Amino acid sequence: QVQLAESGGGWVQAGQSLNISCAASTNILRFNVIRWYRARPGQERYLVASITAGGYIEYGGSVEGRFTISRDNAKNTLYLQMEYLKPEDTAVYYCNGVLRGRTYNYWGQGTQVTVSS
Repeated sequence: QVQLAESGGGWVQAGQSLNISCAASTNILRFNVIRWYRARPGQERYLVASITAGGYIEYGGSVEGRFTISRDNAKNTLYLQMEYLKPEDTAVYYCNGVLRGRTYNYWGQGTQVTVSS
């Protein structure tokens, strides 16, 4: 059973930084792509950042230059370093992954990030 578990969310003030993590229960390189999404109340999930097994990285337009996605293969853990946080970054952040050769999307339970002005 493949599981993704986010951690590290919390409350910060605008302009501060926060790092969140996603621990995979399997070899993280089994994922063809692994992503961070976020969802604000009443809104659909927004793609924040993604990284492929080969290391190709993409960011959503509103976070590029402020957020950094990275991966520790030895720890099977995905990270999202968030800097210069804004109140509009407030959301539940979800980890998502698709295994190589599969189409099923695995999701974590989410971690809340709250940025106050």
